[in-house]
Amino acid sequence: MTALWQRLTPQRLLAVSVGVALATIALKTLAWWLTGSVGLLSDAMESIVNLAAALFGLWMVTVAARPADDDHPYGHHKAEYFSSGFEGILIIVAAAGIVWAALQRLWDPQPLQRLDWGLALSVASSALNGGLAWVMLRAARVHRSLALEADARHLFTDVWTSAGVVVGLALAWATGWLWLDPVVAIGVALNIAREGGHLLWRSGQGLMDQAVEPEVRAAIDAVLAGFAHQRDGVDIVRFDHVHTRKAGQRRYVDLHMHMPAGWTLGRAAALRASVEQALMSAVPGLRATIQLLPNDVEAHFDDPRDLK
Repeated sequence: MTALWQRLTPQRLLAVSVGVALATIALKTLAWWLTGSVGLLSDAMESIVNLAAALFGLWMVTVAARPADDDHPYGHHKAEYFSSGFEGILIIVAAAGIVWAALQRLWDPQPLQRLDWGLALSVASSALNGGLAWVMLRAARVHRSLALEADARHLFTDVWTSAGVVVGLALAWATGWLWLDPVVAIGVALNIAREGGHLLWRSGQGLMDQAVEPEVRAAIDAVLAGFAHQRDGVDIVRFDHVHTRKAGQRRYVDLHMHMPAGWTLGRAAALRASVEQALMSAVPGLRATIQLLPNDVEAHFDDPRDLK
């Protein structure tokens, strides 16, 4: 039986994330209104960020799924990186707002009320976020979706945020130390700011054509090694200038395949087709570009003269 995260597309999961974000905003806002806790206010603010990120992520995943066209012949897969970067910026802005609110409360502590209801509502919202994040993270690995992974990791951060708030408020309730409430909120802000910075870094790496994952490169190298051939210490078929990159869900490899100059074009093209098929079978979603060259010819890249 196919697992849930394999059946659901990134678009559908992000649509579910929008609904869950609306529900958690309602629960956490009610918890803050009942208690007056700045810690719970910070938790509610992060849920608002979740909603904005889910909406933007849904839009970007929809754009990324569009087929190639005349203006974008390589497709729209990099749109997912904008979603991740936007979410990272939202998280950092939310963290700054939380710190500001917490400092105000730290200088002027306020009594907390109805913490039993507030904590119960916070736990309920965390259960919603945790269940959804668990499914989304597994789906992100199946679909290789950075937007889905970013939203899932943000939701997991929200779960840990809520857990910290609950522990801090429980201690404040038990000890009467009102300063614990804003201190917990500041700790929450620092934690989510770190996650926001990580998402921004991941987004930047993707936009700069980062190489494929080590396990994907290992699979590519294994396929090429299977086709490489020598006779009496002389290369008959060899590969070099292997370069990889990833763009959203897609993976790309460009390489040179060298073979004897006396081979016919038909024989060389047939071998290239076999290599391409083997690469795509080993790495689903891979796009391979293979340049054919005689064994005694080398093509060089990054020559400064080519830029003039």
